[in-house]
Amino acid sequence: MTATGLSGRSVFLVEDEVMIRMMVADMLEELGYKVAAEAGDISEAMRLAQSTEFDLAILDVNVNGKVISPVADVIMAKGCPFIFATGYGSSGLPEQYRDRPALQKPFQLEALGKTIEAALRGG
Repeated sequence: MTATGLSGRSVFLVEDEVMIRMMVADMLEELGYKVAAEAGDISEAMRLAQSTEFDLAILDVNVNGKVISPVADVIMAKGCPFIFATGYGSSGLPEQYRDRPALQKPFQLEALGKTIEAALRGG
């Protein structure tokens, strides 16, 4: 499965669970995307969000017990689309971002691909 017309785009991935982060990075590569940067904590995510060029971000909602909102704020200010990944459902999203796309963990390759394509196309 490849991302039609969108492959080669870069993704910034924030996930505190190392094994999940590795799995999602592998899924992204299988879909034809490249991982621009990965972060496992909020301070690293803030630094990378400000200093790295990427086309889309996938953000774990709860990173080591901290809400991802400050990182989402930086990415939104850059005008870059982002997707949340959560095990808590849409009610677990930061209130100001409940209109953003969210993937319910655990998610499958097809769901990841469709959500990324929609986000990159502005849908």
